[in-house]
Amino acid sequence: MNKYTAKNLNDALNNASKDKNVTIEELIYEVTEEKRGILGLGNSVTIEAYTLEDVKEFLFDYLGDFFTGIDNEIEIEITPVENGYKIMLDADNNASLIGHNGRTLHAINTVVRGAVNSNFKRKFNILIDINNYKENRYRKVKAMAIRIAKNVKRTKIDATLDPMPNDERKIIHQTLTNFDNIKTESEGEGRNRYLKIMYIEQKSN
Repeated sequence: MNKYTAKNLNDALNNASKDKNVTIEELIYEVTEEKRGILGLGNSVTIEAYTLEDVKEFLFDYLGDFFTGIDNEIEIEITPVENGYKIMLDADNNASLIGHNGRTLHAINTVVRGAVNSNFKRKFNILIDINNYKENRYRKVKAMAIRIAKNVKRTKIDATLDPMPNDERKIIHQTLTNFDNIKTESEGEGRNRYLKIMYIEQKSN
């Protein structure tokens, strides 16, 4: 991220927008230092500013360096999504990059997402996929969650799912959030964190 210092915030933002050739509205910024002088003399504001395009360039560079480091040629396609980017990868060894049950792909997601959030000091929605593995997996997880939730509702017996990554648990939480008589909770730690689908009595009005 670039730093910009000026007499006030508006001037600092104008400097950043001119430097990056964008509008002020396109900037994402944080005030890192603010100095107040005597009678207004010596006032200054320092900001760190960037744009979503900077995040995209960081992703290209980071992934390029990452796969160059392991001597792996790969094609990278990055498309914008809400508050972030979806990244499609394509290599000669896609199966090994996905790994057993998607564990290698999940690890890549974790590393890259952590690097982006650390560099820009903000959480972004970053999803890395290979051959639409994640999208297909999400569809299967949704279908499984609905099937199990219906069975839990019918039998009133709670179900405990196998450990799964955070993004897949999140998909299930979202899928079942408005499901009548059903509540979901995550339990466990780290890679052993799992999800429970539980029956609850409907509250009367």
